[in-house]
Amino acid sequence: MSDQTANGGIHALPRVPKTEFFVYFALIFVVAVPVQVLAWIGETVVRGRLPTLGPVTRAWKDARAITPMIFRG
Repeated sequence: MSDQTANGGIHALPRVPKTEFFVYFALIFVVAVPVQVLAWIGETVVRGRLPTLGPVTRAWKDARAITPMIFRG
């Protein structure tokens, strides 16, 4: 039978307050929008057609990807 008390002192990591997460998310999103607008325009000029994702959607995806990386150990 295994010893269930061997790892008894390990607890889940404390959660980051949601307010702090959303502040970082908003800042990253605001910075990403102009960058993605320029990238979207450049892609439109080079390819001669509109990309499937608009600049706001691309900025939102960037913020969703980057923000959790900040809070990982």
